[in-house]
Amino acid sequence: MKKGSIKVTVLYPSGEGKHFDIDYYANQHVSMVSGLLGDSVIGATVEKGLGGGAPGEHPPFEALGNLYFESMESFQNSFGPNAAEIMADLPNFTNIEPQVQVSQVVI
Repeated sequence: MKKGSIKVTVLYPSGEGKHFDIDYYANQHVSMVSGLLGDSVIGATVEKGLGGGAPGEHPPFEALGNLYFESMESFQNSFGPNAAEIMADLPNFTNIEPQVQVSQVVI
């Protein structure tokens, strides 16, 4: 990804009683989000947690979703008006309260 771009990472912590439908997330939710945000999204990835730092350790996150934007302004201008619709889709694939981090790509 281009240096200076903005990366929005949505992390879904794992834990007892939590569920996450990775197929729905990867095939429907991310497509819906990309459609709503349009050309402001310059890239997207989905990661599935496989393990922790030690062999056999459960992953700290069930999944991570990453969206990339040219600038903070393009992220804010596209996400803000669509936030309610995006958040309303969460119960279709998880009962996990997501954590969000916004970062700047350095290299």
